[in-house]
Amino acid sequence: MNLALISYGVGAAAFIALFTILAIGYRNRPVGGMLLFAVAVNAGWLAVSAYDSYADYFLPLFVQLLETFRDGVWYAFLFHTLGFNFKFHGFTRRLIVLVFLLVLLQGGLLIGFSWLEWLLGAKLSHEIVLVGQILLAVIGLMLVEQLLRSVPRDKRWAIKYLCFGLAALFVYDFFLYADALLLQVVDTGVWSARGLANAMVVPFIAVSAARNPQWSPDVYVSRRMVFHTATFLGAGLYLLAMAGAGYYVRHFGGSWGIMAQAVFLFAAALLLLSLLSSGQLKAKLRVFISKHFFNYKYDYREEWLHFISMLSEDSSIPLGERVTRAVAQIVESPGGVLWQPKEKYYVPTSVWNFPFPEGLMEPKQSAFLQFLREREWIVEKGAEGEAAHLAPLPEWFNRLHKLWLIVPLIHRESLVGFLVLARSQARVALDWEDRDLLRTTGREAASYLAHQEAAEQLAQAQQFAAFHRFSAYVVHDLKNLIAQLSLLVRNAAYHKHNPAFIDDAVQTIHHAVQRMQRLMSQLRSTGEEERQEIFDVLVLARELVKHYAAQRPRPEVEGEDKDFIRIRANRERFKSIVGHLIQNAQEATFPEGRVILRISREKGIVRIEVEDSGQGMDPTFVRERLFRPFDSTKGLTGMGIGAFEVQEYIQGIGGDIEVHSSPGKGTCFVLRIPQGNVGRSRTEEVKEAVS
Repeated sequence: MNLALISYGVGAAAFIALFTILAIGYRNRPVGGMLLFAVAVNAGWLAVSAYDSYADYFLPLFVQLLETFRDGVWYAFLFHTLGFNFKFHGFTRRLIVLVFLLVLLQGGLLIGFSWLEWLLGAKLSHEIVLVGQILLAVIGLMLVEQLLRSVPRDKRWAIKYLCFGLAALFVYDFFLYADALLLQVVDTGVWSARGLANAMVVPFIAVSAARNPQWSPDVYVSRRMVFHTATFLGAGLYLLAMAGAGYYVRHFGGSWGIMAQAVFLFAAALLLLSLLSSGQLKAKLRVFISKHFFNYKYDYREEWLHFISMLSEDSSIPLGERVTRAVAQIVESPGGVLWQPKEKYYVPTSVWNFPFPEGLMEPKQSAFLQFLREREWIVEKGAEGEAAHLAPLPEWFNRLHKLWLIVPLIHRESLVGFLVLARSQARVALDWEDRDLLRTTGREAASYLAHQEAAEQLAQAQQFAAFHRFSAYVVHDLKNLIAQLSLLVRNAAYHKHNPAFIDDAVQTIHHAVQRMQRLMSQLRSTGEEERQEIFDVLVLARELVKHYAAQRPRPEVEGEDKDFIRIRANRERFKSIVGHLIQNAQEATFPEGRVILRISREKGIVRIEVEDSGQGMDPTFVRERLFRPFDSTKGLTGMGIGAFEVQEYIQGIGGDIEVHSSPGKGTCFVLRIPQGNVGRSRTEEVKEAVS
């Protein structure tokens, strides 16, 4: 097996991948261009070295020259990062010129020795070449040290991994050539491992490139990808170590070796599965990666999308539990409790992975809640220094040892609740980034809770409004019934011996009883859909004319007598609606006037008109006040609900209503209602009536 080929091949592949990432994010920045060129040259040198390990006839001189060129390119990148260039004067310029003269001298020595060996046909000593390579490695280390030293301490995090990686490359080169100079031969194993050593440097360069926007502004590595990659590499290294240890156990175990190896590998696999499934270990690894490999601790885009997704997930899970879980998982908390206001106290209302704390409450006016409301402070148990809380903690928070954080939920400067979270699995102290993210997500969660509370209050208000509107309809019908019965009682003293009056009185009482029974039925089935039926409007109109015939002017009906005109609605409710229009028309018209109930059809629509020759109404009143509830022109005798009820019901069954009126000329209410079951025959109707 050609180990050198594998080693240099892996190194070349790693640097090619790094070059691809940097090239995608390159935006014509000078430092970024130098880094891109240096990575490309390093990848080329590794690829050529791999080919040299594969092909015996390849010229090693080209490999050595390319290695020297690689060193010179890295020097140029380091000088450029330090801010040095050939425009400098004095010592700095002379230093730069000297370094690149040494690189050129080393290349010349390589070419000269190769030419002499070809000319003389003998192997020459290469001590001076090895000394040159050692010197180049030392120069590289000096430049890396100078770069790390020149950067302010608070900004070293941006380049320290690049310095570590390049320093490792130059240290490896120094060891390789120093060992060759001492032993007069290059160690084959150290030379073969050089490619893998270069591959290990790639992540360090990538991290520094991501931390320096001026090098590569669009380079982005997902935290999730880094986490899974680190887990995969860690598992691979663990398995390699266990395999080596298993081989050692088998080799020195004698007759028990095979059994001992099997038991050892089985135990190692169980341990690996336990580690991979450990939530605490994963939490610590995420914190370590975010802290040491990225500019910021959180990927805010991913955190925000995940947070909103959790709040908006399946509504079968209560919102309080979703809020608690979403905020808790930001800081790797295993559970929490949501507190919300109820009357005079804040009490626990929802929990996630936490036992429900029965009997706990916090007064709304307590100093602690006032502090949360005013400061929006993230309270952390055991915090010190600037992060320490400034208000006395509740007694229950100190008593429960698992509790760790209190996160206020503020919406429009109002404390809609607060979250109490359990101790984080990563067991780390919060910094300013954690607190800002918790404060922001707390406000978003508070808006969800406030919206839910407002929606519940709106639904409750709508239920009360529907009940009050229905109650107004009932009271309005009762008022009309009372008016009819009162008129009957007043006239009874004068006409009680008149048989015709008695017949009309019985009919009026019968009608009143039917309407009251209908009202009672509606009261018992409030909220249920009214029973719909198909009926003939002309038959209903004749019944209404007969019922209101006792009052002047007597209503008249005009319609088509040749066929049936049917609609689909609740018959008794519709009869009450049209009856109200007739009664209003009679009250607004002098006894010698006219009230006409006109029924016709037009293109599948039933047109019902209630027209009178009464006082009429002003157009402004019709437009602005007629259909407004509780607005009446009848003084104490009216409720202002009749016209509103007519409009609501007609629109509710799919129709519409128009009003044409002029003062002194009368009023005409026009109802347009969809026709029902036009195609049914008279025979079908008779069969239905009989059944």
